[in-house]
Amino acid sequence: MAGLLTGKRVLVTQSTDWVGPALVKAFSEQGADVHADEGALAPPDAMSRLSAVKSVDILIAHLALPAPQTRAAEVGDDEWRTVFSHLVDPLPRLIRHVLPGMIERRSGKIIVIGSAAAFRGMKRTSTYSAARGAQVAYVRAVGAEVAAQNVQVNLVAPNFIDTPTYFPPEVQALDAFKQRLKTEVPAGRMGTPDELASFVVFLASDKANFFAGQSFPISGGWVA
Repeated sequence: MAGLLTGKRVLVTQSTDWVGPALVKAFSEQGADVHADEGALAPPDAMSRLSAVKSVDILIAHLALPAPQTRAAEVGDDEWRTVFSHLVDPLPRLIRHVLPGMIERRSGKIIVIGSAAAFRGMKRTSTYSAARGAQVAYVRAVGAEVAAQNVQVNLVAPNFIDTPTYFPPEVQALDAFKQRLKTEVPAGRMGTPDELASFVVFLASDKANFFAGQSFPISGGWVA
């Protein structure tokens, strides 16, 4: 039985971090031909790794970095630049890399894995939230620009997903964190990487062609 993405060529960036392994697994199970690129794309020359991977049907721009917890008045230029170089700067490079081919074929999907932190204020996350917010604005603009050419650009915005990048075991074991789940997350639990990946697969499939520049929180109701 064919999968939802049989024969589709997929590029997943930073594939061994955060929810990358779940994304690679989910796309592979649906029949996609997955190129899993490891490592961050912060250095501009990192794109050279992808020189042979231009003609893809689906780009999963999966960018992750542990969030600094610096008070806003103490954020330095180095922190700001580091976070944006990892989470924002790779986006236009990736778009330049894959979008021309998608426009020429009049077919393509680009999904940015962002964060629900862009939609809800949290203390001591000004740098991280600003970068994730920039991703949302970028996707909104690019999605509107290319929708008429049958290229869909959208963003998935998770939080409280059970991975060690943002919620290591020692954090999840804290009574304060357990209480936070109960009071802040209507679902009352962590989401799984597989739950997130399943939604991304759907959004990347031909069953979801009427979305353009949109952001979809996946956070158990933390952001509605």
